[in-house]
Amino acid sequence: MKTLVITLGVYNVVLWRSMLATVVSGSVWFSGPWAWPQRSVLKLHVLRSVLIAIVLLTFFWGLARLPLADAIGLSFIAPLLALFLAAVFLGERIGRPAIWASLAGMVGVAFIMGGQFELVEYSRETMQGTIAVLLSTLFYAFNLILARKQAQLAKPTEIMFFQSLLLAIFFLLPAPWLAVTLAQEHWLALVGVTALSLSGQFLMSWSYARAEAQYLIPTEYSAFVWAILLGWVFFDEGVVWTTLIGAGLIIAGCLIAARSNAKLSEPIEATV
Repeated sequence: MKTLVITLGVYNVVLWRSMLATVVSGSVWFSGPWAWPQRSVLKLHVLRSVLIAIVLLTFFWGLARLPLADAIGLSFIAPLLALFLAAVFLGERIGRPAIWASLAGMVGVAFIMGGQFELVEYSRETMQGTIAVLLSTLFYAFNLILARKQAQLAKPTEIMFFQSLLLAIFFLLPAPWLAVTLAQEHWLALVGVTALSLSGQFLMSWSYARAEAQYLIPTEYSAFVWAILLGWVFFDEGVVWTTLIGAGLIIAGCLIAARSNAKLSEPIEATV
């Protein structure tokens, strides 16, 4: 995705990926027993797709301007934001562990941002990317709250199909002015990111149905290790010590929050 966004721009990548994902997920959904969702469930699909559209545009725009490790590390703060949003919109009580977890997360973000300022020649671009990724985490936190409700009302295959379909519709609206035809050499990469996205959604749902969340949640933070490795191999990105400390604090905060709030541990499928 980072390679495609740098080459084609974030809009065209998410547009074509959403259309391809609609075809794939639609064939899976229609191949089994299916029924058109009720109006209330369809409204939930639409609302969550709007949030995901914002998440995709802001996250991948920021990803093109940040090292992979920094972008992934910053994105981990979303579950901590979801705690406070749940308190505001769902009336849930914020316990002392959640407060300590949030403080750890905020200090972690400060460490990562502080490390970026050391790269003076890229300070403006990295700051723009950081703001974009943090904005995406805010909307993703809203998405976490809706995802739990949505998972109780619809099957994973239905969620995947309608999410892809609605995203494709949203992104097609400005297509007459912004869309470009993809060159042949980009299609293989586009098929690859679509396959990774859909298989990631399926595997996460499959794993949470077969193992307790307390064992699975820590494995999600292995994404930071992969981000360091892949960023170094493909983009020659180094990792400064502030990023390592910052991501460690954010991960620690998320684990503390997950232990203190069982709802934070409910399965959600990946959106990116």
